[in-house]
Amino acid sequence: MRVAGLMSGTSADGIDVAIAEITGMPSEIGQGSGLAVVPLAFDTVAWPEVQRRTIFELFAGRATLAQICQANFSLGETFADALCQVVAQAGWELAQIDLVGSHGQTLWHDVAADGRVTSTLQIGEPAVIAARTGVTTVGDFRVADVAAGGQGAPLVSIFDWLLLRPPPQQSGGAGGWRAIQNIGGIGNVTFLPPLGMEAQPLAFDTGPGNVLIDWAAQLVSGGRLAYDRDGELAVQGKVQSDLLERWLAHPYYTHRPPKTTGRELFTAGLAQQMWEEASGRPAEDVVATITALTAASIVDAYVRFAPGPLAEVVVSGGGFHNPVLMAELRSRLAVGLGREVAVIPHAALGIEGDAKEALTFALLAYLCVHGVPGNVPACTGALHPALLGKVALGRTGRGVVR
Repeated sequence: MRVAGLMSGTSADGIDVAIAEITGMPSEIGQGSGLAVVPLAFDTVAWPEVQRRTIFELFAGRATLAQICQANFSLGETFADALCQVVAQAGWELAQIDLVGSHGQTLWHDVAADGRVTSTLQIGEPAVIAARTGVTTVGDFRVADVAAGGQGAPLVSIFDWLLLRPPPQQSGGAGGWRAIQNIGGIGNVTFLPPLGMEAQPLAFDTGPGNVLIDWAAQLVSGGRLAYDRDGELAVQGKVQSDLLERWLAHPYYTHRPPKTTGRELFTAGLAQQMWEEASGRPAEDVVATITALTAASIVDAYVRFAPGPLAEVVVSGGGFHNPVLMAELRSRLAVGLGREVAVIPHAALGIEGDAKEALTFALLAYLCVHGVPGNVPACTGALHPALLGKVALGRTGRGVVR
């Protein structure tokens, strides 16, 4: 089955469109055997500037119910346009796509004081995508896991668990676990035991990924920069250890998994507060310290919660393209774990890192139409496996397994 996955993350820097050939009998998927996801095409389509501004207005809560309703449909149109563009670039027709899985754009992920997720909202109406493309579309994946008592995230753990477990003799030694670390707007990790080990995976959000770095870059540049490209600001600064220690005292970091977070906690207001706390220090030092915070919070999560000895860390997401952040991660890992740990790109496993999350939602759509649960309760905290996604039929209904 040829399936497209659509993803726009916390940074809202574009719509990732991945197309893959997915095969495997559903009865075998639960054991991770017989399943294959072969990437065929990928691109990131920029949000139109007007819509990106709208998304950030929605993030900030500056919208009426009418505007949220309208955005749900208009974002669906843009998701459909992005898919059409990438299909055309690949030299195909829409009729050659069997199924679409769309994450949508998260507006709000409601986390109670005790860490329970009580509700979640993604927009970008799947029925609009199905109507514009004619292709059956599955969307709104997170709500079923939340309804089952889970965090609704990280849903990418299903991809990791089924396809990316390490071999038994990882890095030449028995028992080495693999950490799959995404650094998008928010960071998340999946800890995977080696094949053959009777152990469950663990996944959760580690804290801020690029979101605070992006805000710092905007503050430093007076809004001229949307993010710190290639760490060009951070590399000019020096990490302020007193500020870093203070910021690492945020209570989220000590909460035990399962846990998730987002812009609702790591807000523009928090970034402004951090900026004010650093008053009088060079702006580049502030960006360097906030960059170090992302790396330090990831390492802190590993030290506190990794369920087994780590053999390697596999990194994807926009943060991988920031060399200052990656250097901080490598050096802090060596100190935190007391030894050198290999840090490698996702591409080393045969999957382009930037395409990983979009591929996950292609896989989740595939699982949905085959009637196979798409969550990993050990990772999301759900009380039971759950079918994820709501189906909007295309013009022919093709893509739904009967």
